[in-house]
Amino acid sequence: MSMTFDDGTFIRTEMVTPLPPPVRRVGAIGWMRENLFSSVLNTMLTIAGILAVLWLVPPLVRFMLIDAVWTGENREACLGPGVGACWPFIKAKFGQLIYGFYPIDQRWRPNIVFAAGLLLMVPLLVPSWPLKRLNSLLFFVAYPIIAFVLLTGGNINASAFLFERLGLVRAITGDVTVAGVNVAFWVDYVLTALLVMAVVGGLIAALGGNGRAAARAAMWVFLAFGALVLVWDIDFGLSYVETRQWGGLLVTLVIAVTGIVASLPLGILLALGRRSQMPIVRLLSVIFIEFWRGVPLITVLFFATYMLPLFLPQGTNPDALLRALVGVALFSAAYMAEVVRGGLQAISKGQYEGAMAMGLTWSQMMRLIILPQALTLVIPGIVNSFISLFKDTTLVLIVSIFDFLGQLRASFTDPNWASPVTLYTGFAFAGLVYFLFCFGMSRYSLFVERRLNTSHRH
Repeated sequence: MSMTFDDGTFIRTEMVTPLPPPVRRVGAIGWMRENLFSSVLNTMLTIAGILAVLWLVPPLVRFMLIDAVWTGENREACLGPGVGACWPFIKAKFGQLIYGFYPIDQRWRPNIVFAAGLLLMVPLLVPSWPLKRLNSLLFFVAYPIIAFVLLTGGNINASAFLFERLGLVRAITGDVTVAGVNVAFWVDYVLTALLVMAVVGGLIAALGGNGRAAARAAMWVFLAFGALVLVWDIDFGLSYVETRQWGGLLVTLVIAVTGIVASLPLGILLALGRRSQMPIVRLLSVIFIEFWRGVPLITVLFFATYMLPLFLPQGTNPDALLRALVGVALFSAAYMAEVVRGGLQAISKGQYEGAMAMGLTWSQMMRLIILPQALTLVIPGIVNSFISLFKDTTLVLIVSIFDFLGQLRASFTDPNWASPVTLYTGFAFAGLVYFLFCFGMSRYSLFVERRLNTSHRH
């Protein structure tokens, strides 16, 4: 509708009905024109990708599903021409692939550990879930202790082990035990804690830092370790299971989760230390990072397993899995430190100046202003390090620790399942398991990036 005046001009009284968008710009056709066939090069790459999928996927589906064998008791079911994947082999070895040689009648213990870890981790990963601090405390503090007691059985008499080697009071008082508690050990422990707190606080204060905060941090470390030792000494009535009997996915998850949980805070501390204004702290951080980044992980595992006992006091022989865990955690922390340092360098100087202008202390500035922004920027790098660490757990087979892949390779030696397709079936199953874990971490990383707008796209 419009109004026409005498001079020939007119005024439209309502908006023109918008025309529908071109068919070629919307829907599936529009998406393909924009993303797959927007140029000659993209068109060629799209065609090459389609041809590659047609070449690889049908034979894979045929081997994994169509021609696969689903039932059988031994290798006889997987013999013959045109036989695909031998899934009865995976079914027969599934228990070993998950638990290793963990006693069958005690497998309810790792099952509880798996279930508890999943129940605590899901609320921690969901951003909208309430009580994040309580959940974090349960997952990062209580859960490792409970998992250790369940998997090993507890009652390892850790205080007696430490007391035998570090008992300073024993030389004067001898063995002093009250109600089953080694009093001499705990007196030694408290004296050692006080001494370390005084030394750490004095050094930090002398270097111009907050000595009281450093002493408080040392106190919390000793309290946590003391609680851990006390829990280890309690007899829960569970049978002891050596770590040599662990294996399969259980060992893979123990190494990966321990490395991931330990490497991030250690990496943050090392990154802050490398950017510190205190020369000694900066020098020590640089030496640590460059040393661990300068040696391959296989060398670290060999040294921790075979050479470390040579440098320890006679009779001291830490558990092989524990040595591997420490080596993997320190190795990963060095790489994580450089990832975090990249995020710290990306923060503009104005953020530091604004935080100092508000009167925030150094710890408050880092905890409330700098680190949240820096860690948000380097989420892809952090998750990439986690994925790499999860796959690098397969290297522990070199030091005779049978992780998931190592247990699978050991299963191939069973003559009852020796067939031409057993090897391919096992590695296909292993690849699927590793893909699911790594792909899950990757997709969660993308979800967090989109939620925090780390891509800075408008």
